[in-house]
Amino acid sequence: MKLINAEVIENRLVLPGHRHAHLRGILGSWLMWLKCPDIAREARPGQFVMVRCGGETTLPRPFSIHQVDEERIALFYAVREGGRGTGWLAEQKASDSVAVFGPLGNGFSIDPTTRNLLLVAGGTGIAPLYFLARHATRNNHKVTLLYGTVDKNRYPVSPEIEVVAVTEDGSVGEKGFVTDLLPHFSEHADQVFACGPMPMLRDMFNRRSELKLEGKPVQISLEVRMGCGVGVCYGCTVKTKSGLKQVCRDGPVFELNDILWDELGV
Repeated sequence: MKLINAEVIENRLVLPGHRHAHLRGILGSWLMWLKCPDIAREARPGQFVMVRCGGETTLPRPFSIHQVDEERIALFYAVREGGRGTGWLAEQKASDSVAVFGPLGNGFSIDPTTRNLLLVAGGTGIAPLYFLARHATRNNHKVTLLYGTVDKNRYPVSPEIEVVAVTEDGSVGEKGFVTDLLPHFSEHADQVFACGPMPMLRDMFNRRSELKLEGKPVQISLEVRMGCGVGVCYGCTVKTKSGLKQVCRDGPVFELNDILWDELGV
């Protein structure tokens, strides 16, 4: 783990904002490239970094590592209405400096015998799964990415990755939720990996038999609020079948069936 003042190489808006029922509106989504060789060298798919955002924020914010390219890492993040930390981050320009700590947490684990990977991304859940998809593809795994968004505005995924599109309004690909397509793909997957809104992950657990996930190894990346990122504050504690776990230190990747979803207070 390293604390680095990383130079901003690029920080640009890649997706416009939108409103979603029952949630704060999203002002837009940004892609930020940071020069931090030590973190880039150690980063693994599923890990994250803590970023100290300026402005009126006091605690650092967790961000999934979205891509790694030699000496650089990329963060893909959405700025919601009233989001002071991400709002500040979106204002940073090339050559500015951002304090970054990481890489942190336990990432995804691909079994050596696995051939077919199924990735399930809901919205900004594409952030850690994109890193995993590119890593797995380059290591000769067959990757299928189910990518669900609200509308046609979606992250431009590399053509080397097989993508199945789902939109809630039907403007691109299938109409509905990304979990609706799981029964058509999960049966042929050796492992399943997912990241997205908590209701999506909870739905995968509650309907695991219907979605043909029963008995299937399913790893999920939990997106929760964190205070420190290193297991000191216990602010991201969740209940699992093996006791209390901290998302920052024991996760953010867990087995779907290990989480006690009925006791998860989010």
